[in-house]
Amino acid sequence: MANSGTARNHECQRAEELGLDGIDLRILSELQKNGRIANNELSDRVGISPPPCLRRVRALHARGFIKTIRAILDEKLLGYEIVSFVTVALEGHAEPGLIEFEATIQNLPPVQECWLVSGEMDYLLKCVTPSITEMQALIGQLASMPNVRNVKSFLTLRGTKDAPLPLPTM
Repeated sequence: MANSGTARNHECQRAEELGLDGIDLRILSELQKNGRIANNELSDRVGISPPPCLRRVRALHARGFIKTIRAILDEKLLGYEIVSFVTVALEGHAEPGLIEFEATIQNLPPVQECWLVSGEMDYLLKCVTPSITEMQALIGQLASMPNVRNVKSFLTLRGTKDAPLPLPTM
């Protein structure tokens, strides 16, 4: 059990270094579960009155701990039957080529996420399309981009985990 205590101490130290206390962490945890929670309910859950709770939420936004609050939509109910992860390897890795690729990706609505990664591939993309035909067209479009050496796709069968960030506890 000493290891779990040591890990907890490191988590607490990391939170303190970031200027977060236990109430801030509980606020962040609750907002990850439900970003639309009313301030009164949030304040009850974290154990403080509504005015300081609202001040803390605003401060967490201002400090960048909360990037945005948005709805997570069901792809399939909205007609996006195909969810795929796509890896892209570039010919060269000079900064102008990376910037050009990333700018082009910004204008492709089926690309939901784009990550620059280390290893054999350069980018990992999460893509959604209504059909396999449209996914094939997207992959063709990616493959024909300048500086793209290789594109591989991985069609998903089902999601098995979608969890909030693991926040330290104090």
